[in-house]
Amino acid sequence: MKTLILSKSDVLELINMKLVLEEVEKAFKEMIAGKAKMPPKSYISLEKGDFRAMPAALENASGVKWVNVHPSNDIYNLPTVMALIIYNDPETGYPLAVMDASEITAYRTGATSALASRCLSSPKASCLGLVGAGRQAYTQLQAHLELFTLERIKVFDIDKKRAQKLLESFPGLPISTAPIEEVCASEIVCTTTPAMHPVVKYHWIKEGAHINAVGADAPGKQELETGIIRNARVIVDDYEQSSAAGEINVPIQKGEYSIENISATLGDCITGRKQARLNDSDITIFDSTGIAIEDIAVARAIYNMAIEKEPGRYHEFDFLS
Repeated sequence: MKTLILSKSDVLELINMKLVLEEVEKAFKEMIAGKAKMPPKSYISLEKGDFRAMPAALENASGVKWVNVHPSNDIYNLPTVMALIIYNDPETGYPLAVMDASEITAYRTGATSALASRCLSSPKASCLGLVGAGRQAYTQLQAHLELFTLERIKVFDIDKKRAQKLLESFPGLPISTAPIEEVCASEIVCTTTPAMHPVVKYHWIKEGAHINAVGADAPGKQELETGIIRNARVIVDDYEQSSAAGEINVPIQKGEYSIENISATLGDCITGRKQARLNDSDITIFDSTGIAIEDIAVARAIYNMAIEKEPGRYHEFDFLS
């Protein structure tokens, strides 16, 4: 047996947002049907960042993602997030592929937020607000464009050049920069900052808004004022991950919020088991920590396409020697 090596360029030849939306939705359905296995991600914290190990198994697919988050990497001209997936044969454990997962991470995170918005936002939502204009903002926007007709897109970043670069990357769209309070008054708000203290205030949020809280993905991070969380219906991707490292982790640690207050998981909402939005005035929050089933589902699709088109190159690991 041989192992397929897929570089970033190989993955980019195969990946697209429509595919990722389909695969991520399928993964959540498999999880709710009891066809997935996934322990919570484990962290190794270092002085300037952290590493995360994210294993999962789905139908006919298994593997692990090894990913870092180093917020100061721009000084080294490196991305904040870099990742690899080892994709294994569930029957034998043989490593079928080792693939660059940085783009998979970006795409699946954007796709998961858009799926949450489809389930949780007002059906009439047409204004998207992006708080943060880094790499993740691009796929948040791409994914929402697949599922929504957006009449207005508003962007805020403390780095005005970064916000302007995002605007210039989407010519022809009704997109503009705006003060953060105006961005947060959108019908759908995506927050993608590395904030360790809340940057989004309760009184900025409109009645009936939906928020995808993406940036808080490690202990101690928090983007939203606790008042927003306490007065919203909160949906999580995974109870244990969200309570330990998601948007709700700090309020839980401070005793200001309880895991019992969580309304549902995204899988519950996608499959119709639970309805998170009960009326038009509800504020809803999707606490997105990023879970391994999303990565392995996309890796499964990428691998299946790759063996047909044969990008990348093969390497033989001699496990029998």
